Amino acid sequence: QVHLVESGGGLVQPGGSLRLSCAASGIRFSMYSMGWYRQAPGKQRALVAGITSGGRFNYADSVKGRFTISRDNAENTVYLEMNNLKPEDTAVYYCTGVFLGKDYWGQGTQVTVSS
Repeated sequence: QVHLVESGGGLVQPGGSLRLSCAASGIRFSMYSMGWYRQAPGKQRALVAGITSGGRFNYADSVKGRFTISRDNAENTVYLEMNNLKPEDTAVYYCTGVFLGKDYWGQGTQVTVSS
């Protein structure tokens, strides 16, 4: 059975930092492209950052220079380091893994940026 479990969300002040983690089980993690999406209230879920099995990455324009995605294949974990957080980063953040057209999703973790 496949599980993607996010952690690390919370409440942070503008300008602060958070590090999200997503621990995967039940998949051959190293073969999967992994990504982080977010969904704010009233908005569609949107890609934040992605990293391929080969280590190539891409970011949404809104987070470039502030967020960093990384993966640890030995730990079956993907991370999202978020710096200089802004109120508009407030959303539920979801982890996803994709391989050969099959995708899996975590349950999400809330990130709230507010003073």
